[in-house]
Amino acid sequence: MSDKQNVLIEVHDLKKHYREGTIHALDGVSMDICRGEVIVIVGPSGSGKSTFLRSLNLLELPTSGEIIFDGVDINAPHVNINKHRQKMGMVFQHFNLFPNMTVLRNMTIGPQKLLHKSKDEAEAKAHELLERVGLSDRADAYPSQLSGGQKQRIAIVRALCMEPEVMLFDEPTSALDPEMVGEVLDVMKELAKAGATMVVVTHEMGFAREVGSRVVFMDSGKIIEEGTPEEIFDHPQSDRLKSFLAKVL
Repeated sequence: MSDKQNVLIEVHDLKKHYREGTIHALDGVSMDICRGEVIVIVGPSGSGKSTFLRSLNLLELPTSGEIIFDGVDINAPHVNINKHRQKMGMVFQHFNLFPNMTVLRNMTIGPQKLLHKSKDEAEAKAHELLERVGLSDRADAYPSQLSGGQKQRIAIVRALCMEPEVMLFDEPTSALDPEMVGEVLDVMKELAKAGATMVVVTHEMGFAREVGSRVVFMDSGKIIEEGTPEEIFDHPQSDRLKSFLAKVL
């Protein structure tokens, strides 16, 4: 399925159970994520998409299974997960910006504290990224002065300031007004074009079709089907995927 040398994250038989094992949020999910790949995960609400994504950096602790990131099983008990999280950028539905800090400070605090970059170096990188997403004039603004779309673009470039090896997006447009969705998806498309490794949970089927190198359809905690956007959207195999697409397209 994938060139093993190019695999960044290997997931083996990941399970997440709640309520003493009565609810299987993840029920044996396995996946290889290669460098430069854009994996888009789709499926109905409650299918395990976000649980899977949040398990990749252990925001959800799996019940069992392995997550091998850069050759290390990060689900093993002795691993310093914070060190590995620094290599994973995470963008949530709600922007999680520090409200009492300017945009620039939001973007530079991580690189200065965790990557030990100088203030000048961190600020230079932040300004370059703000320019890239069309927000260079907002460096001194506070989050309360920004629109939802602007906040989410800042959240994305804040994650990029940490120079992550992979970007994880958990329904990044679902909390936005419809007219702001496009500006955030455009930034994500640019990232994909630039060769970023991305795992995206989204309801935006147009984005999945246009940008995904692989689309994964989940339901009931399992991967039901995966393939290229063309295979998933134009030639679905399973009845479950066909019925899902009939509702969302």
